[in-house]
Amino acid sequence: MGNVRTHAFVLMQSSPLPHFTAKQIRSQGQQYYIDDRGNQLPSVTTILNATRSAEQRERLANWQQRLGIAEASRITTTASRRGSGTHRQLQRYLQGESVACSEAIQPYWQSLEPVLQDIDAVRLVEGTVFHDELRYAGKLDCVASYQGIPCLCEWKTADRPKQTVDRLYDYPLQLVAYCGAANQLYQDYDLNLHHALLVIAVPDMPAEVFWFEPETLATYWQQWEQRVHTFWRRLGYFKG
Repeated sequence: MGNVRTHAFVLMQSSPLPHFTAKQIRSQGQQYYIDDRGNQLPSVTTILNATRSAEQRERLANWQQRLGIAEASRITTTASRRGSGTHRQLQRYLQGESVACSEAIQPYWQSLEPVLQDIDAVRLVEGTVFHDELRYAGKLDCVASYQGIPCLCEWKTADRPKQTVDRLYDYPLQLVAYCGAANQLYQDYDLNLHHALLVIAVPDMPAEVFWFEPETLATYWQQWEQRVHTFWRRLGYFKG
């Protein structure tokens, strides 16, 4: 495959945000981040997985039963590797590096390329963020501008299009969780995100683009807060 190069303009147009890192650990199958004060904070995905609704748990169980545990595990592992490879490709691209695209990632990269033409003013790529008040952490994909509007960007891959927001399941909650943590962590760096972009790469077709306005994000934020409180209440931290 040929080299994939960035646009002629420099993607890092706005002032870059400081890049924080944190030690990651797994405990009882759940992922946690250790902040600079030694606090062990659950990841966004850990909270979402632990607070799934009965309907979500039943849907997952039915899917595993229909395919068989071995086949379901294979599909999940393949999807995880595909997503990780696509993220690495995007990270290098957004940081202005010249990269070669592997054959396995090529269909997803081709799906994403039209959307990337509208991304600029990149301020952060693959950054760890923390929310001190709600006590969670995670690694966001990108803070940049899409068609001139500052936003949080998240990249996903899928074998088939999602088509509607209802089929995104917990993806919007991931978006608002990272937005909230980024806004708190970088409040002294002129960051105040009110929009979010979710891009889903699908082979042999343009990527799906889901754009979230402030009012919609506010609604999802309320749902996310409820999930966080449910998580901590089950551990005995929050009452009520």
